[in-house]
Amino acid sequence: MPLQAHGLHRFHRRGDTEVAALLDVALTCEPGELVAVMGPSGSGKSTLLSLLAGLDEPDGGQVLLYGALLSHRSPARSAALRAQHIGILTQGSSLLGHLTVRENVLLATRIRARARGERFEAARAEDLLDTLGLAGLRHALPRQLSGGETARAGLAVALAGGADVLLADEPTAEVSAAEEADVLELIQARRPAHGATVVVTHSPTVAAVADRIVSLRDGRLVAV
Repeated sequence: MPLQAHGLHRFHRRGDTEVAALLDVALTCEPGELVAVMGPSGSGKSTLLSLLAGLDEPDGGQVLLYGALLSHRSPARSAALRAQHIGILTQGSSLLGHLTVRENVLLATRIRARARGERFEAARAEDLLDTLGLAGLRHALPRQLSGGETARAGLAVALAGGADVLLADEPTAEVSAAEEADVLELIQARRPAHGATVVVTHSPTVAAVADRIVSLRDGRLVAV
């Protein structure tokens, strides 16, 4: 399986109080599957995504990426696995502000190629820009982009170099309804065919295109 989580627990401290962010959460993504994670604010959605990305460590349980342990590894090893396999699309802009759209995508492509021991091919980045409708924005800086353009450019960075797992946190939260439809169409068309896509969302429109919906409430999975 491309992505699995078993018995995830995560706790945060607020002063002298320990607060449960996740309690015994399990998730297995089938090859090619798009999973939408829904739930009210504060239910643990973003915490779960951070654990799946190896950006945070669970207090209990484990995350497996293609059978390899992603959690409870050294930061360097987790970062290497993330660079090889995972693309992350955040709600705000994940683009480096001093680089153009093209330069952001080229950088992400180079990092992925280096992590995999592959040859860097700039043409792959150029093709991705064309596919995502960003050809005319190659030389634009992030501050010059609209909400929908920013989402598309962020998706290009996340998918650069052929990500096997796409993790998206509210990818359409800051776009119009028309732009949301465009971004969703691109996610559907470009999601890893044999990997996994996990989207955290409040949007029923996003959830409607998912193969499966899981719901979190107070840090626990609940029936949808």
